[in-house]
Amino acid sequence: MIDKKLLALLGENKKYVFYTVALMIVGLFANIAITASICYAIFLLSQYASYNTLTIFIAPACFACVAIIIRYITSRLVGDTKDALGRHVKKDLRQRIYDKIINLGVRATDGMSMAGLTQLSLEGVEQLDLYYSTYIPQFFYAMIAPIILFFITVWMDWRVAAVLLACVPLIPMSIIAVSKYAKKIFAKYWGKYTSMGDSFLDSVQGLRELKIFQADQRQHEKMNETSEEFRKITMKVLVMQLASTTIMDMVAYGGAGIGIAIAVSGVVSRGLSPFTALFLILIAVDFFLPLRAFGSAFHVAMNGASAGNKILSLLGQPDPIWGDAEVSDTTLSIQNISFSYDGNRDVLKDVSMDFPPTGMSAIVGESGSGKSTIVNLLLGAYYPQSGSILVGTQPLETYTRQSYYQHLAVVSYNSYIFNETVRENFMLAKRDVTEEEIMHALELVNLKDFILENGGIDKEISEDATNISGGQKQRLALAISLVADKDIYIFDEATSNIDIDSEAIIMHNIKELSKNKSVIIISHRLENVVPADSIYFIKDGKVCEHGTHKQLLENQGGYAKLYQTQKELEQGYTEVQA
Repeated sequence: MIDKKLLALLGENKKYVFYTVALMIVGLFANIAITASICYAIFLLSQYASYNTLTIFIAPACFACVAIIIRYITSRLVGDTKDALGRHVKKDLRQRIYDKIINLGVRATDGMSMAGLTQLSLEGVEQLDLYYSTYIPQFFYAMIAPIILFFITVWMDWRVAAVLLACVPLIPMSIIAVSKYAKKIFAKYWGKYTSMGDSFLDSVQGLRELKIFQADQRQHEKMNETSEEFRKITMKVLVMQLASTTIMDMVAYGGAGIGIAIAVSGVVSRGLSPFTALFLILIAVDFFLPLRAFGSAFHVAMNGASAGNKILSLLGQPDPIWGDAEVSDTTLSIQNISFSYDGNRDVLKDVSMDFPPTGMSAIVGESGSGKSTIVNLLLGAYYPQSGSILVGTQPLETYTRQSYYQHLAVVSYNSYIFNETVRENFMLAKRDVTEEEIMHALELVNLKDFILENGGIDKEISEDATNISGGQKQRLALAISLVADKDIYIFDEATSNIDIDSEAIIMHNIKELSKNKSVIIISHRLENVVPADSIYFIKDGKVCEHGTHKQLLENQGGYAKLYQTQKELEQGYTEVQA
């Protein structure tokens, strides 16, 4: 009933579980003392004629008052300790999730969507908080309390004590009986919950496209179907909870009833004291209440465990491998690497490339040939199954990530621009950047006039850069990277959404940049790589050709054919436009 892997997530917070259980046990003894005081007072009341004074009730009254105070204090402290446990668990788990995402860096989080990741770090942690603060302390208390009560009552009447203790395991047995079914339901419940979140986020983000294609009604129906599936699984959860609660009530009150019947028969036939029997009758239900409360928290545990397994899956992903060396030589090379995402099909096969510390290198090929995979490998997001990526003379994984990234900049078609001003976005790349440096970088990407005419460098960029065009967004991302003044620049389809005039200006500046920096260009448009010092043509994950543009054209291979095809298409398009 306790998942050891989830329990291990508690770390140092396990002490709060111990404190909570200890306080609950103290509260149990206080409750026993209150019950004993009431029974003793009733006994004294039956003997009042002999004593004929009220002073005989002072002792049990004082004892009961002290026990009530202790019970009240422990109840408050149990609540406070559970609250402290919950707060510390949530803080630590969210910190660990955040640290894990930071450690993973550019690597994907096991295919988890943004909506799923958000729900996991918010709602998932909340559910796991209930698992830790409610379910686990109650589990240990429910195991200990009946044993304590047994050793207290066995000296009064072993038959009653034995029957009550024997009936107690029926509650966990009933819980185990429904646990397998419950696990399946809660696994589906969390899956439907995240699926509904994904569908909603997709619909909001793609609302413009839905309206344009007049598909909003169809998407509305799809969301209704997803919501209905979630409603059905929620109803199954509620039915299971009600059914398990009913079973536990039958066991708890049935067992207590049997114990009470035996206690009454003991008074009638075995000479058991009526006041002892009264104590056993009053205490009988305490045998079952801890496990009854534990059973009520069972559905919380299943939901929390389902979310916890998702968190474990995220935290269990291997961190990228980095070392402790510092980068001093920015010469990059790929030596005989082979790589597969799933271990079955090789995306790259025995690929070798050299990228000198200065100059322009290009990687070209048709879609699906493995160009973006090479970028991910150069970023350290993944490591090849065979071969190595060298920085200078040492493998990439021997350097610290911070040291390597200090020398590296990547500009892609989907580079992110933050919801800040233009100036603040530049300051992310270089904290002490000057206004002159910003203007120079904007001029290099043909964006200076637009920025000056639309609010200047203190113009605020909206979320996802929706208040500028896609091409302007890419040019701004390129300008920010230029200000960073790195040693290695990787341009992954960095000019895909840019007009021809701006593209020509940018490519000219990139070529100028390559005189002092190492520039690596990945592009579908081969006209952009004509001035490259070295071009690698990839097909089906292999380097088929390597050389300058002139050399590759003379070879009349795959590169030449692809270049001629693109040239003819562009000329035909220009003629049609004219």
